[in-house]
Amino acid sequence: MEKSHKQLKPIKFSNIIGRDFNTTLKKRVRTYFKENNISKYANTNMKVKTAFMVLLYFTPYFLMIFGAVTNVWLIALCWVVMGFGVAGIGLSVMHDANHGAYSKNEKVNYFVGRIVNLVGGYAPTWKIQHNILHHSYTNIHGYDEDISPALPLLRFSPTDKYIKAHRFQFIYAWFFYSLMTVMWITTKDFQQLFRYKKMDLTKTENIKFGKLFMELLLTKVVYYAYVLVIPLLVLDISWWLIPIFILMMHLIAGFTLAIVFQPAHVIPDTQFPVPETDLTIENNWAIHQLQTTANFAPKSRILYWLIGGLNYQIEHHLFPNICHVHYKKLSVIVKQTAKEYGIPYYSEPTFISAIISHGKMLKQLGMPTAANLAKA
Repeated sequence: MEKSHKQLKPIKFSNIIGRDFNTTLKKRVRTYFKENNISKYANTNMKVKTAFMVLLYFTPYFLMIFGAVTNVWLIALCWVVMGFGVAGIGLSVMHDANHGAYSKNEKVNYFVGRIVNLVGGYAPTWKIQHNILHHSYTNIHGYDEDISPALPLLRFSPTDKYIKAHRFQFIYAWFFYSLMTVMWITTKDFQQLFRYKKMDLTKTENIKFGKLFMELLLTKVVYYAYVLVIPLLVLDISWWLIPIFILMMHLIAGFTLAIVFQPAHVIPDTQFPVPETDLTIENNWAIHQLQTTANFAPKSRILYWLIGGLNYQIEHHLFPNICHVHYKKLSVIVKQTAKEYGIPYYSEPTFISAIISHGKMLKQLGMPTAANLAKA
């Protein structure tokens, strides 16, 4: 991220452009909840899903640790299932909680959001990267870290620096996606915490930096103690298989998470706005979200349930403080309102078409065009 070592200067969006759209949309969404007499937070479906995803991760672990599963191939299968459990917790549980959308009780949001700490991540750094940088400045290079990768081999924005290797990123990017949670459990959280301190962003957690650092350190110690040390002590298999299984688990989790998030923003339809010299965007924030975000597979109920409603990324970006179980119904309101005001509403019909669209964008960003070469 280009601005990573200095205090972040906020970008300002217009309060005039698109004000009517924003006001109308918010009013209609409030009316929906009021008329149907429902809460915008988690319902029974969400609580069942929470239990399912947590058990999907921890059940295979305890089956191994307490000796119910001893065959090496079944142990390997347990780690595979745990990989999907990590992704499920990330997509369907901690995501809502760390947005404050799980419950109106902040203590519930805090503790449910901290579940990410138990699967290798760290909630405070995740919240800063995702809630502040990604949601506030979606698809703005240098601010949104989701499109400003630290690895120069990846190029997710037309304003990012171009190198010749990008011609092949549509082939190799998928491998690097699988490293997402591998980075969580090793260096990323530490690097982010110190970087965000320099950017004056850690104060948003209302916790002193020293306490954040100690919490992060303790989180990693606890994680490695139960995911690595205990299996090494109790599992009757070759010791070297355990690090391999842990890596396999995180390759599965990282890849699953990446292929859900990336097609929502890095596709040919979405825009990548560039701020003016005075750090302003000549657009309303809500319209900006519609122009930089896309849905996919809106008819798939199974996918909707499994990935925490994040196939409705537009609704999530417009209303991140509303639990994802409501996105499908809200999408009808958002789509109709966008149509009335002549604002684009991007949506791919299937998950596969979204993946293909993302692959096309990766290839487009890697083409040696005059514009790209000018940024080399």
